[in-house]
Amino acid sequence: MRITVLMGGTSAERDVSLASGLRVAEALRSRGHAVTVVDTVRGALTEGEERAMLAGPVMHALPPESGALARLSSETLSATVRGLGTHRDAEVVFIGLHGGHGEDGTLQALLDLTGVPYTGSGHLASALAMDKDLSKRLFREAGVRTPEWLMAPASDDDIVSALGLPVIVKPSKQGSTVGLTLVKKRADLQAAIEEARNYDDEVMIEQFIAGRELTVGVLGDEALPVGEIIPKHEIYDYECKYTPGMAREEFPAKLSTAEANAAQEQALLAFRALKLSGYARIDFRMTEDGTFYCLEANTLPGMTKLSLIPQAAAAAGITFPELCERIVKLAKGLGPKDSGETR
Repeated sequence: MRITVLMGGTSAERDVSLASGLRVAEALRSRGHAVTVVDTVRGALTEGEERAMLAGPVMHALPPESGALARLSSETLSATVRGLGTHRDAEVVFIGLHGGHGEDGTLQALLDLTGVPYTGSGHLASALAMDKDLSKRLFREAGVRTPEWLMAPASDDDIVSALGLPVIVKPSKQGSTVGLTLVKKRADLQAAIEEARNYDDEVMIEQFIAGRELTVGVLGDEALPVGEIIPKHEIYDYECKYTPGMAREEFPAKLSTAEANAAQEQALLAFRALKLSGYARIDFRMTEDGTFYCLEANTLPGMTKLSLIPQAAAAAGITFPELCERIVKLAKGLGPKDSGETR
């Protein structure tokens, strides 16, 4: 199959996307597919450019500096269009982007206009999942429990009264815990809100749920084995996610059969509530009494060596190349993403 992998972008998750995209391209080639890699900032990459990127450190302990991303952003759309125009014969596009316009439905809408099948969810579902405020409202309607929250601006009094302390302050449309702060002191609230605003105009203040950090991958209409994340830091932050040795992941998680089934059922409910398709990852906290709280849905989860959905797939007996190929086949087999119709 002829496949174009899109990666890079100008979100704070650019490094994660580069690592994901290069790994996906290698995996698909190992299954016999003809793969072209496109960095949506710089355009199609040569084999030499790919090798040079693989030879150096793609991932770093911190996300890229916002000023550097801003300097790249003006080039993104034109490079994406050039890349797609160069490879119009692609049978499917594998979206290896995370955050920003790659995950918020913008790129998906462009691809819908071209008629090129692509991996993951459609433009409407992608936009809903990226907006944490809207997605939590839909979770509630579907019977999926989620932590209480407020949207900034909000006074310290309102936050403490409604949510208590500690709270999580984070950009409403961002991933990889970029711009996220665990706030334990009232005096630190507004500074945390300003930090989150560096990454998004909309900021969410969310009730902190103490408990175990769990994640459930969804592939097609199947929930993968539940995983547990035990980070070295108090929260599963960017450094813990992408630095070897900074977190321990257990797949499958040490849960009772009833607990694992409940987590998978909640993940499928959340997946359907947002009209997701293809694959996704749904994140939870589980309290001591066994109550699950859905934190968010990731429509284009990381595919790096340390990422969670490849580990979940491995626990289900699915190798990484097979996982990538199954994602591609799901894209080829789906009709218009947001209608649920078949071709």
